[in-house]
Amino acid sequence: MVLKKKSILFVVLAFILLILGSYAYYKLKLRNKEISGFMQSSLLKEISGIAASGIFEDIYYVHNDSGDTSRFFAITPKGKLVSTFYYKDDRSSAYPVLDCEDIAVGKGPKKDKSYVYLGDIGDNFNWRPYVTIYRFEEQSSWMKDSVNNIVPAQLRLTYPDWSKDSEAMMIDPIEELLYIVNKRTDTVKIYTTPLNFKDQESRKLTLRGKILIPGFKPFKYVTAGDISKDGTRVLLKTYGKVYYWKRKGNEPIWQTMQEKPQELPYELQRQGEAIGFTPDGKGYYTTSEAAFAAIYFYRIP
Repeated sequence: MVLKKKSILFVVLAFILLILGSYAYYKLKLRNKEISGFMQSSLLKEISGIAASGIFEDIYYVHNDSGDTSRFFAITPKGKLVSTFYYKDDRSSAYPVLDCEDIAVGKGPKKDKSYVYLGDIGDNFNWRPYVTIYRFEEQSSWMKDSVNNIVPAQLRLTYPDWSKDSEAMMIDPIEELLYIVNKRTDTVKIYTTPLNFKDQESRKLTLRGKILIPGFKPFKYVTAGDISKDGTRVLLKTYGKVYYWKRKGNEPIWQTMQEKPQELPYELQRQGEAIGFTPDGKGYYTTSEAAFAAIYFYRIP
């Protein structure tokens, strides 16, 4: 009888501890997640990438998915549209953008300058002979006008192993490399190219490594990525999860990504295809392709 009472007491205590633990975990998730705002313009109708400015406080660059014209946007974390950037060539005709899928901010050819990189890297049918990266030097005058017309440098890239559909593009400030991770395969591939390039240059990407993404299709498809501005942290987003790595010393990012990642909080969003670190690397934002989509902010635990 005594043993039976002790067993019942043990089960009750275990149940209470489970409830308390679940409640604590739920409160932690609430504390580490909030809706910072909503996209406040009908122009922001299919957001596929987000990246923090390198020179403006509380400004993030976003862009629409395929079907939009040659442009990207500056917004606040609350979703207010601050400026729209149309990019044109020297003949004042818009570039024929096909499928822009990610955006990043980082170093470039001029020391102490910050650059926006827009990746026209989507390829649903794996048929494109090359993909294009557009580079824009951030200007202090950009936020003075609601519309800016700017001229980018562009880099054409080919894969060493046939065309790929990719949606994740990142900038490593330490090794000064541009990273691309493909989307739809069970084992995704990591490619790089030197960050510094000349306008109209053509290059072949270098295959650096592979990652097996667990789960089921299409939830496991890689849709975005980012490297923190100090180069110490990495995010990779699928439709269903957010993966996080911390760099060890100055090891290559592709090598860091061979280690088992930590899963970070993520509020599932339909067609959620954008993720970007805050400038200090202590948090990140996500949003989706829906019209007037919510912008979620997460603190890294």
